[in-house]
Amino acid sequence: MSIRRLLLIGPPGAGKGTQAGRICDALGIATMSTGQVFRDNIARETELGTLAQQFMSKGEFVPDEVTNPMVASALREEPFASGFLLDGYPRTQAQAEYLDTVLAEDGKSLDRVLELQVNEDDLVSRLLHRASIEGREDDTEPVIRHRMEVYRSQTLPLIDFYSQRGLLVPVDGNGSVDEVWQRLEDAIK
Repeated sequence: MSIRRLLLIGPPGAGKGTQAGRICDALGIATMSTGQVFRDNIARETELGTLAQQFMSKGEFVPDEVTNPMVASALREEPFASGFLLDGYPRTQAQAEYLDTVLAEDGKSLDRVLELQVNEDDLVSRLLHRASIEGREDDTEPVIRHRMEVYRSQTLPLIDFYSQRGLLVPVDGNGSVDEVWQRLEDAIK
């Protein structure tokens, strides 16, 4: 089986951004993030982009009614039509079910869902270190721990959803970048 359509999930600070590039290079696919899709639609001044901008300018989440059709459209265009690594979508089970429907309409499905698992205390340390380097004063330990709680509450249903379907591959995200990459490489073979 050729792996062409993946989802990478993991808590903030797990190294998704670092590893996504390696995965895409290894498989010859592109990363799709919802932020990228939003920016593209806003730049092209599409109707959905205009709607997304209205929510984003108020600091609000862009609702599924706007996000889902933008993602569906992007998935049908190159470079994503021939393979992708999703980052930041789906975030909810409703989005995951929508994604399944969109892919099925084109005779496709997700091949694998990679879950980077990292010890929470290590994640907090990583993010505090990154915040000090980047001068992000709003990234305090209480804020980071709250983000972890939000991640767990939103993501646990997705983990169960994909696990029940046999798509979830847990990957130990602890260790060096190269150690984690080796585990991810094994998971996509």
